[in-house]
Amino acid sequence: MIGLLVTSLVSGVVAADPPRPGTEGNGLTENETATLWSRDTDNFNDNESGQLYGEDRSAIDQLASGTDITFKRPPATAATWTRNDFKDLEAGDTNTSVHPPHANLEDSVFIKDAHATIFAVQPATRGHIEPGDTPLYIAPNGTMRGFVDYRVRVPNESSPAYTNITWSITEHEIDEVRLKKDGEIIAEHDGSHTPALDYQIVGDQETTLTLEAEISVRLKKAITSGLGNQTTTDVSYRTESRNVSDSIAVEVYDISASPYYAEYPNGDTGVAIFQSQLWQGYSLTADGETRVRGLWRFYTARNTNWDTLVRSKRTDSATVQSDAIPVYVHAFPSRIGPRAEPVRDGPKLLDSWGTDRPSPVGTLGENINIDIVNKPYTTTYGVAVRAKRVDREALHVSGIVRGVNASIVEPNAGSNRQLRRSNLTAEIVDQNQSQATLRLELRDNQTDAPIILDKSRGHPIRGATRNGYITIGDRHIETNASGEAIVTLDESGIYTARYHPGSWLDHDPAYVSDSATVRWHPLATIDGWFALLFETGWQLLPFFVVFYAGKHLLRMISSENAIQQPP
Repeated sequence: MIGLLVTSLVSGVVAADPPRPGTEGNGLTENETATLWSRDTDNFNDNESGQLYGEDRSAIDQLASGTDITFKRPPATAATWTRNDFKDLEAGDTNTSVHPPHANLEDSVFIKDAHATIFAVQPATRGHIEPGDTPLYIAPNGTMRGFVDYRVRVPNESSPAYTNITWSITEHEIDEVRLKKDGEIIAEHDGSHTPALDYQIVGDQETTLTLEAEISVRLKKAITSGLGNQTTTDVSYRTESRNVSDSIAVEVYDISASPYYAEYPNGDTGVAIFQSQLWQGYSLTADGETRVRGLWRFYTARNTNWDTLVRSKRTDSATVQSDAIPVYVHAFPSRIGPRAEPVRDGPKLLDSWGTDRPSPVGTLGENINIDIVNKPYTTTYGVAVRAKRVDREALHVSGIVRGVNASIVEPNAGSNRQLRRSNLTAEIVDQNQSQATLRLELRDNQTDAPIILDKSRGHPIRGATRNGYITIGDRHIETNASGEAIVTLDESGIYTARYHPGSWLDHDPAYVSDSATVRWHPLATIDGWFALLFETGWQLLPFFVVFYAGKHLLRMISSENAIQQPP
């Protein structure tokens, strides 16, 4: 499914514009073709785009003209386009060598501007992990396409008197094309200017793939001497061969996964999967509707090395726009982060973990406008969820290379865990007018054994410390060897203590959360009432003094008025 992202306009100039949708078939629809060109110059000006490409364009095409389109899964469009566009690649004749500007050209006496250049390896995904780390992941079973060409130098020797020297080409060909892995031949192809070599590589490994071609030519040299009918011709042949090659560093992407399960007391299922490679996500049901995705998203972009081709001759060369453009899938860490689907009623993300990496934003190149993380991030090599419905038989783990899915390794005995209920209680054991002492007690609801959170003590079963804590207010509390913790409350109110257990992946036994609530107020004690009355009386004392003084003053005034009044 296509995820659409609209970003700000970034202007720039590229070496060549990609083909417009609808101008070439290449096995894709107009909308599919429009999504390929993340490296083109984005332009939100509808009038200008309409003048360049016409008004009769689809909504996706118009959107792709102004921004880049990202995907939840590695799309097949890149490989489809590359496979079909490769057919448009044409070599030169004996006088002309056609090559991309980055080709490694080889020369000998008669073979000139010879090269074997890798066009594309598919299926593949370029990963953008961090600065300086952008590996090309390839499928264990795939195809390498290459381009081989050369021109033949025919000598033009000056002839002495009464002698005529002529050179001519009798044979020229590409004898064989080979694909090597770290020097070992893994595929061969008959001589061709545009070989497509299918390969199979077993195992997950970093390696170097080399495209190698053997070019040979045979020239005839005729020396004619004498005059009139008194001439003789001496014929000789010269044969020459040249080995040309091109290499690319790849990582063979072959993944496997071991799932871990937990059963919650209410019937929910916990699932966690860890994979040391980058991976896309996994589905929990046969219909694929309930899914979990990591932070990796995808876009497609052309290899700009093939935007132009050079037509090289003996006396000059010319640069022309290429008719064949390879397109690759790229994987990047998205700001959206891990997601579970369906969003509302789907699985609940419990945790994700991986390796801390700096942002790879600088590895994208020009004219890529996507929602890539722009600060340090943590890779999602592992993702754990809690779901209401899980079909273990249908568990499906998808990779970042199209068509490569993880083989599920049967979990060991420790991979299936029963989560137990915990029992958290809270009780006020002492209180006065200013403080209350609260005792928290955390126990296994099944065995009544204390749950120890004090990290200075070993795990009661495994000998390792148990992660987890209890929160009350803004404080984090740990229980002691008896599963108890003492807390002092300084302010009145309703307090809820909650147990936050560590991940069930790291604990055996594992627990689910529990909570307990207490209410405390100073008026709940006799001392509190006495303190309240004393404090109230102390606060009201000035009013009593004023009242008494006022009343006494009124009596004095009334008495004086009575004496002064005549009988």
